[in-house]
Amino acid sequence: MWKLSLLFLSALLSAQIWAAETCSRVATINYQEILVDVSSSNRGEGLRYYLEKDQIAKELLDEYQDNNRPTWKSAAMSTLGSAMLIGGLLRTNEGENETLTSRNFLLFGGATLIAVSYLISKTNHYNNEYLLSKSVEEYNKRNTPRIFLSPTEDGAGLGFGIGQEF
Repeated sequence: MWKLSLLFLSALLSAQIWAAETCSRVATINYQEILVDVSSSNRGEGLRYYLEKDQIAKELLDEYQDNNRPTWKSAAMSTLGSAMLIGGLLRTNEGENETLTSRNFLLFGGATLIAVSYLISKTNHYNNEYLLSKSVEEYNKRNTPRIFLSPTEDGAGLGFGIGQEF
């Protein structure tokens, strides 16, 4: 029971950290900071007003948002992993010939499924960020005011933007 309550507590605390991280990403337009992610469900929506002026940039933003939606595959993997973990916690090792239903197999398999699902999701999210930066780049080629997007996702770090007009 102690392990289960610790698992739920850590999930609750990490969800609050992710929520704070999502809402803090900003872009600079005309020396004003604009929130890029106005909600956690529709990332990049804060730039839509500007990016929809350019057809290519709008299409890239739409693709970015479509790729950020959760899939049934990742939800199924996480649910199965959670069920295996809970089953492993409730299971006792009494039989000798049990391999697929043994406590250790269920615990290790459930934790592995959850970890793999998380890593796949994070990898897809990381690779998808290219589309948002490409969308801003396409907009900046043909339109003004220029959008300066921070090079890191949460706005932290060091970034340089040089703009010159004649």
